[in-house]
Amino acid sequence: MIIRHTELKKMEQLYAANGNQLVVLYGRDGCDKESFIKMFCKEKKYFYYRARKASKQEQCIQLGHEIEKQYGLGLAKYSYTEFFNRIRSGNASKLVFIIDEFQYIAKRDEEFFKAVLKLKAKKLYPGPVMIVLASSSVAWVEQEMGARLEDGMKKIDESVKLNDLKFLDIVRSFPEYSVSDCVKAYGILGGVSASMNRWNSKIDIRTNICKHILSPNGYLFAEAERFIGSELRELAIYNTILAAIAAGYHKLNDLFNVTGFSRAKISVYMKNLAAFEVVEKVNSFETGGWENTQKGIYQIRANYVNFWFRFIYPHMSDLYMMAPETFYDTYIEKDLDDYMNRYFVQVCFEYLELLDMVDKLPIKIHKSGTWVGKTGNIDIIAQDSTRNNLIGLCNWSEPELTYEMCEKLFDTMKKAKLKSDYYYLFSAKNFDQELLEKSKEDKRLVLVDMTQL
Repeated sequence: MIIRHTELKKMEQLYAANGNQLVVLYGRDGCDKESFIKMFCKEKKYFYYRARKASKQEQCIQLGHEIEKQYGLGLAKYSYTEFFNRIRSGNASKLVFIIDEFQYIAKRDEEFFKAVLKLKAKKLYPGPVMIVLASSSVAWVEQEMGARLEDGMKKIDESVKLNDLKFLDIVRSFPEYSVSDCVKAYGILGGVSASMNRWNSKIDIRTNICKHILSPNGYLFAEAERFIGSELRELAIYNTILAAIAAGYHKLNDLFNVTGFSRAKISVYMKNLAAFEVVEKVNSFETGGWENTQKGIYQIRANYVNFWFRFIYPHMSDLYMMAPETFYDTYIEKDLDDYMNRYFVQVCFEYLELLDMVDKLPIKIHKSGTWVGKTGNIDIIAQDSTRNNLIGLCNWSEPELTYEMCEKLFDTMKKAKLKSDYYYLFSAKNFDQELLEKSKEDKRLVLVDMTQL
């Protein structure tokens, strides 16, 4: 199991602080929030309640029953104020009081937050108590919770987000895999810890895909649509839009032409998908060559959703009629390398971030990004506070990264009106002889292969 050391340390620091704390802990469905909570609560006195999708009255009844069961008491009145007044820590120094999926209560019952704030202010059980409100609804926490809490937002001591894990976590979790296989696993699964924990690095990528994705009893077989439908209604519309993006229609006008939906409707649904962290707008790094930049480009952000709509969704009938191995060989194998190009760029970004953290780069990164041009792209642009640039070029699918590719990059940089004294050239396979010779003469060119990654 993957341990989130940074987030655990932050939670432990909050627990160790004097007085009562109110913490919001959240992350996308699949972030293994529950395992994280178990680990944090180990050897602590705690009360845990998992909120249901239930009516206001039913929710209150269920929490009341669990309060009575844990503390061995009978309640004369069922209200959140009464519940929070009756909790106890026993001999423990501090009680951890957890309401998981708290949005199911907060959406329907205004009294819940009022009682939480009273508990934090020591107007009910005096404490010490650490109140943890946990949620797997990122969009609700980040965009709607503030309207519910209003001035109460100021009473939250910390919001701890369980973000998707990094490529480095994939490498650590899959010790049997080569770096190349780790890149493929990352491109398919993303940093979703629940998926990573089920993937088996003792068997190859093809076998994992056939077993977990292409088999009807595989744990990822229906995961893409389940994840989207967990919070978004009208799945048919979202599927149509995502299928179009995966097929290469990346602008709103393109989506309008291919889906038949109105521009206004598409904008609303894209906004919802972005809030749910399923899609994202690709914003090019700001340079002087704005007139040569492609604008309004969207892509699927969630790795597994992207994989599903790229390879599986268009061939759904064959998914049910073909053997998994036949489906893989027919629809996935030949295009998998092309699909991985984008994720190799992300891996290279992370490599540079790690070097930056230990001061191993010629500049100190202040901001970074990509540049999407009308006739060419720049994979990585990293800039320091005085506008010195470091440029990255990433090759995953071609047999060699060639000097000709570098010359094309230089031409694209002219259109972007960018200059640089530092070039990091990443190749998953090889470098051509001309580039190897040039790198010996020109110290601005740093070649990075898979062994260094």
